[in-house]
Order: sequence, then structure tokens, then C-alpha cells
Amino acid sequence: MTDVKTRKGMTRRELLSRTVAAGATFVVGAGFVANTDAAWALETTALKPETMATLIQMARDIYPHDHVADEYYAVAVKGYDSAEAAPAVELGIAALNAAAAGKGFADYLSIGWERDRVDILRAMEDSAFFQQVRGGLVTGLYNQKAVWPLFGYEGESFSKGGYINRGFDDINWL
Repeated sequence: MTDVKTRKGMTRRELLSRTVAAGATFVVGAGFVANTDAAWALETTALKPETMATLIQMARDIYPHDHVADEYYAVAVKGYDSAEAAPAVELGIAALNAAAAGKGFADYLSIGWERDRVDILRAMEDSAFFQQVRGGLVTGLYNQKAVWPLFGYEGESFSKGGYINRGFDDINWL
């Protein structure tokens, strides 16, 4: 019999529970997207809820940070839920779902493994839709002040006396 402390990897039970949990990340309803792991929801006005859920998963796959909650990704892509942006986003997500179907999946959200989703994204990374979403995420995700502490960034320093007097030489990460 093997010792539990020396065993590496995960058990079959752990693998199955994580796979099921990964597959049921979002609850999509008429006009809203909610996360099953946290207490947040997002109403949609121009996009279909399924499209918004796919967009949030796409955002997480483009800039994956396990310590950043889905709600921040939802805020980052909320700007695409407008009458002007919706047609292009719906077409882009339809292309993403078609690429997933070409790999044997029902749609992009039904892909349980991140590696499979990333392979699909890599195949379409030169498209205008992908570049628009990726570019928008740089500011949409990383300009949220609520996200900054998760990355160890304290914000601008000018109003607090500048970096020279506030840890300019604190480079414990190097």
C-alpha cells in the first residue's frame, strides 16, 4: 500500500471533481451571466449571455491568472456589451465556437482543458477579433484598481511622496 504523503499527482476522484467544476464555471440565463464559484453576476444588454460567458472565458485564457477572480475579467470585457460592438463580437465568438466544433467540441465553453482552448486561440490569434479582445484586455483588466494589489502594485506614488521615499529600493523579488 502506498503512503498518501509520498504519492504525487491527484487521485481519480480529484481529477473528476475538478473537471466537472471546470465545466460548470458559468451559469447563463436570459440576460445575465453568473459565476458558480463566487457571488457575482453580470447583466447583458446587447450580447447574448452565452457570448458574454464565452468572452469571459476567452479573456481568462488569453491572460491567465489563477489568483484573479472571474469578476475582474467580466469587468474587463463588459465594454463589448454595446450596440456598436455586439455584431463584431457575436461574429468573433461564432468563429471561436466553430473552431471548437472543428476540434470535436460542442462550443468553446464546453472545452474542459485550458490547453485545448489555448490551441484554438493560437489558431485564430492573427484575426482582427482576437487582436481587438487581447488589446482591450491590457487596459480593461490591468487598469482596474481592485486588481492592482493582487499583483503587488500599490498604484501611483506621486501623491504619496514619490518612489524614492516609498520603497524605491525594495526589490525583494529580484
